[in-house]
Parts: sequence; structure tokens; C-alpha cells
Amino acid sequence: MTIRVGVLGATGYTALELVNILLKHPHVEITALTTRQESRPHVREIHPQLAGQLDLRLEQWGPEELAEHCDVVFGCLPHGASASVIPQLLEKNLKVIDFSADYRLNDIAVYEEWYGVKHVDADRPAKTVYGLPELFREGIKEAQLVANPGCYPTASSLPLAPLLAAGLIEPNDIVIDAKSGVSGAGRSPKLGTLYCEVNESFSAYAVGTHRHMPEIEQNLSLFSGKEASVIFTPHLVPMQRGILSTCYAKPVGDVDEATLMATLQKQYADEPFIEVVENLPATRDVSGTNRCHMTVRRVKDRVVAIAVIDNLIKGASGAAVQNFNLMHGFDETTALLA
Repeated sequence: MTIRVGVLGATGYTALELVNILLKHPHVEITALTTRQESRPHVREIHPQLAGQLDLRLEQWGPEELAEHCDVVFGCLPHGASASVIPQLLEKNLKVIDFSADYRLNDIAVYEEWYGVKHVDADRPAKTVYGLPELFREGIKEAQLVANPGCYPTASSLPLAPLLAAGLIEPNDIVIDAKSGVSGAGRSPKLGTLYCEVNESFSAYAVGTHRHMPEIEQNLSLFSGKEASVIFTPHLVPMQRGILSTCYAKPVGDVDEATLMATLQKQYADEPFIEVVENLPATRDVSGTNRCHMTVRRVKDRVVAIAVIDNLIKGASGAAVQNFNLMHGFDETTALLA
């Protein structure tokens, strides 16, 4: 069985990681790459790493051409742009895995407030499956459209959701201190991510205003059964890739560290990409993989949960292929286990 796959907006880092993974997938033929550039560049001009591996040009194809050449489309378009294209793809009976935030938030008013754009497909997000496989697997299997999660929400939701669901931590007053490599800012040049600005430096950014905060709160509220309140502070680290998320929460009662660890171990015992570890995990432990390592500690009157992922793989393209596998009945680990 071969699935014809297209990638919308194929010029960025996540698109490159996605193509690299899909080239290893035994059931995938990459048949379309798109761009807004009029020159139709060959993929090797945009991603020299792919020279000799994929003979395609990046096209300015719309829904008609994509439907003719593809069965599934991965959307790597910017926030706001996806929602103007995806409805037409769905009408053509294509399956879609969207990397943007356009379908992640159930409340359109929250989306429009945080992203500053009018949502042009406002009835669909509340019905769209959120694509974090370890927490929403059954819904993903039946979905035509999946909203691929943000990288920070992945690294924060995975360690906290089981603890909230078990009633071991309070959903209010959660503090998430997260660090990311520079690739999380995307490939487009920006002053704050230039080498001379980032090298030998370490800084917080978007304090209280990062767009992933409502996404994290939505996930945690769902698993706690109560409205979650989060302070989320991201930091930029002078490395290419990786996220380390340190999450602080109030314990419920006298819950001890052994119970906290046992809860995570039970939740993720059969998950191929999650490791609950005794050590304090580091980003290098998961770099270049679709894995998440996590642990938890009880420190005085706080629970401290720590998780690490590769932001480009488990935080983006690897999760997308995991979703693709679930949507098509393939083994979930196909093309993802090194």
C-alpha cells in the first residue's frame, strides 16, 4: 500500500525534517512540495541535504492540483494561512495533518485574541482532533484533519496531563519554565535569532504573551476537569534544537515522589516514544529522535516535572508522521524508530 503525500510550505526546518522521515517510510511516495515562490525551485536548491534523494520542484499548486497528485497533505504553512486552504483540501477528500495553530484551539475567540487574525474556518477547530498521539490516539485514528501540536505544549502536556488526571497536582498556579533551541523560531531570518545575537547568550522571551500558553492551558484543563491556570515562560538557548520543560505545580495532599513516578510510569508503560527515567533528562538524550524523556520530583511544597524533546521531531515532524501512521492503520513507529 502506497500513500501519495504532499507537503505545503516545504521550505522550512520542519518541512525538511518531515521529508527526511517520509523518505524512510515504506508506504509513502512524496508527490508534491509547494511554495509561494514563483520560480519553482528544485528541492535541492532549498534543502541541499536532499540532493539525489528527491527529484521534485516546489510548485504553487492549489487544491485541484494537490487532489490530483496526493492522498494526504502535511500543512507547514504559517498561522492564518492554513485555514484558508484546508477546507478546500478536505472537500477533495484529502486527509490533512496541519502544523499551524489554526485548528488547535477550540475557542475561536481565544485563537483570534492570541494570533491577531480573523479565523476564516471558525466552525471547524472545535471538531478537530488534537494530534498528540499518547493522549488522543483513538480520535486520531478516525480523523480526516489532525491539528499537530505545538512543540512547547508537547513538552509540557506530556508530563503534566497524567498527574492532573490522577488528581495528584492542582490545576491552578502551574509554572512552566521552558528552554528551546533556535530552530524553534523557524528558518526565516530575524534579528533576535541571528548567530551574533544568540551565540554566548541566554534569554527569556514573550513572557506572558507566548501563543502556546492558551494551547497548554486547554490541554491541562481537559485532563484536570477544571480550568487550568499556567504561567509559561520560554527561553532561547544557543543550540540548534531541543526543548527542556521544567514544570512546577502544587501537590494535592501529601502525595510522595514514588506515587508521582509510578503514575507517569503506568501512563506511559506501553508507549514506544516515552521514557520515564530516574535521572534528570537532557536534550542531548533525545536529539534527532521522536522520543520524550521525563521525570518528576517532590521538592518541599512543589511537584517538579521535567521533560525533554527534539522540537523539530517529537515537537513537530515526528509527531506528524506518528499521526499519519495512526490515520492509515500502520504501525505507529514506522519510519520513526532509529
